[in-house]
Amino acid sequence: MHVTVLNGSPKGDVSVTMQYVHFLAGKFPGYDFKIHNVARQIRVLEKKDGSFREVLDDMGKADLVLWAFPVYVCLVPSQYKRFIELLFERGAAEKLAGRYSAALTTSVHYFDHTAHGYIDAVSQDLGMLHIGGYSADMYELLKPENRRRLTRFADHLFHTAQRRDPVDRTHEPLPPRGFVYEAGPVRETVPTDGKKVLVLTDAAPGQDNLLKMIERFRQSFSGPVEVVNLHDLDIKGGCLGCCECGYDNTCVYAGKDGFGDFYRSRVMNADILICAGEIRDRYLSSTWKCYFDRVFFNTHIPTLAGRQAGFILSGPFRRLPHLRQIFEGYMEFQQANWAGVVTDESGDTTRIDEGLQALAERSVRFAREGYVRPPGFLGVAGTKMFRDEVWGRLRFVFRADHRFYRDHGLYDFPQKDWKMRGINLGMGVLTGIPAFRKEFRKRIKDEMIKPLQAVLLREREGSGA
Repeated sequence: MHVTVLNGSPKGDVSVTMQYVHFLAGKFPGYDFKIHNVARQIRVLEKKDGSFREVLDDMGKADLVLWAFPVYVCLVPSQYKRFIELLFERGAAEKLAGRYSAALTTSVHYFDHTAHGYIDAVSQDLGMLHIGGYSADMYELLKPENRRRLTRFADHLFHTAQRRDPVDRTHEPLPPRGFVYEAGPVRETVPTDGKKVLVLTDAAPGQDNLLKMIERFRQSFSGPVEVVNLHDLDIKGGCLGCCECGYDNTCVYAGKDGFGDFYRSRVMNADILICAGEIRDRYLSSTWKCYFDRVFFNTHIPTLAGRQAGFILSGPFRRLPHLRQIFEGYMEFQQANWAGVVTDESGDTTRIDEGLQALAERSVRFAREGYVRPPGFLGVAGTKMFRDEVWGRLRFVFRADHRFYRDHGLYDFPQKDWKMRGINLGMGVLTGIPAFRKEFRKRIKDEMIKPLQAVLLREREGSGA
């Protein structure tokens, strides 16, 4: 059994993920594990076709290709994303068709499901038979029961690959693109009301639909709109996973490139932030992924609170539910308002123009009113997850997070609500009495709405209605 391991950690072998791979290699000594540090060596693989072909050839003869990577900002690290782009750019699908694949990730389980959904779909787009994935907590290898579970998972992978068992496809192929967008005239412009509008994009020559949509959006305003191309920024490289930023939000690249200063002075000072890009390999480009990864110098601190956030996308966004979850969850955690998304997938110029116009109007109106919709599950769950992690095992690494969470009341643990704890204690005793429990069941619905009815009454009295 030949196992090709594609290491997605920019830290190379000195990574948490690789310790899980080494554990499996020790558990299955009769199997050949060949590890390629593709994320760490991405610049070499880009420039030297021979080095890339060496990795591809090994993938092509593997009984199992193991995508092994840490989860960075809901997906794979940007360096790994670039490697995946190279696979598509250089025609790897022909060599990989019929190869079995699986995923092994490490994280604190924040949006690990979207990372696995992405790599699952990418594998299938490359013609591979994706068996499934294992999402490990960073340190679950320390417990014997977890080691046994991981071993059983690997045994299942090898058994499936050896027997050549069938694997169901879980993602439909994406449709081909052919629509050409030609913007119509702007009939009425939107005043910016003094709000700063910033459009970030990675648009490149040839991405005509995206470029025209950005220009049509810009023309929707009567005031200034700043458009910044990520390719023009001073970014030396992707996130290295070093956690140097954990103490005081100072990135290891500080003084070496201008990304941190750009983010603080331009992005954080925008009232309306629009991200514009083209769908590529079921995400945006690796350039965009590098942007989101590098924003992590702010660690787990929301930095876009109160801003309006929208997206202008070229490509089949509606067919990528995981991507929508990433964008919405990211902005909810950032405490920004999801102002909407406009894509060209409808193939209808009038509809696209109207969508861009509405996005402009809605963004300014919400910015003027200071409206931020309440977070749903994605934002609430993510915030609580980081609250618990920063309070606990991540505190000594992410000191800046701890100070921010402490000073801004994010340590809102329910066990600190002494009033509710007293109510729960008293009601727990009372509901143990059959007669009280019977009466409680009769009144529970009325009691649940009583506080809300009190608010409605005060509102009516206040309005004179």
